[in-house]
Amino acid sequence: MSSNPFLSKFNTPFNTIPFDKITVDHYLPAFEEGIKQGLSEIDSIVTNKETPTFANTIEALEKVGPLLEIVGSTFSNLNLAETSKEMQALAKVISPKLSDYSNDIILNDALFKRVEAVYAIKNTLTLTPEQITLLDKTYKSFVRNGSKLNAEQKEKLRTIDKEKSQCSLTYSENVLAESNAFELVITNASDLAGLPEGTIEAAKITAKEKGKENAWVFTLDYPSYGPFMTYSENRTLKEKMFKAYGSKAFKNNEHDNQNVLKQIAILRHERAVLLGYKSHADFVLEERMAESPTKVFSF
Repeated sequence: MSSNPFLSKFNTPFNTIPFDKITVDHYLPAFEEGIKQGLSEIDSIVTNKETPTFANTIEALEKVGPLLEIVGSTFSNLNLAETSKEMQALAKVISPKLSDYSNDIILNDALFKRVEAVYAIKNTLTLTPEQITLLDKTYKSFVRNGSKLNAEQKEKLRTIDKEKSQCSLTYSENVLAESNAFELVITNASDLAGLPEGTIEAAKITAKEKGKENAWVFTLDYPSYGPFMTYSENRTLKEKMFKAYGSKAFKNNEHDNQNVLKQIAILRHERAVLLGYKSHADFVLEERMAESPTKVFSF
């Protein structure tokens, strides 16, 4: 525990994350400790004998889980940018734990009653615009994500959320695998026409890393794909890159996402209906500028 970078002060400039000291083995204990601390902080809010106030409920809730936030953001970013078989396997272990943690907070009846109590008297409180926004968003988040459901419905919601998180993981893994499998190898310098020097140099470095001499390698990673599509003068190669990018995990192979995507759509719809919405689109757009599918279609 003591050697886990997440479980002690970083002692780095500006408290930046010490990536060079973090190994895959550090994540699970850090996640588990972060969840433990977060639930303990929630329990302190719930068991507070004082009348619910903005400070002891809404503000206190906003400050819950700093460790879990750091561990989660570190892991998720690296798992997307520089993953490994070990990290992908770990993600499948962590995902249901995080789903349970989130629902343990949102579906906590005692906690919601405190949030609801503060929200009910918001017009009598002296709050800044920022505090009013936080109060509104906190209350709506609880309601929109199942706090008013009955016990049976809450259990169904938990099951849906777990399945959805696993499907999302599989989807991301397939897209990443497809991205990593593609290489555009260029051996003729004339095919680099229009590309900035920095982009060409990066492609040369990528080629060397992949063991390809006298070549330039472009990938579907956006720092490679983006500049190539923007500046390349070779329309044939741009078409090849574009089609590869657009068909990731859609080739009827082991990394195909068609059935995964269908399952995600089904689960999203079931979740939205359970929460009282007509569709997933209605659920999502409620909090966005468009507000509803009807307005989107009218555009």
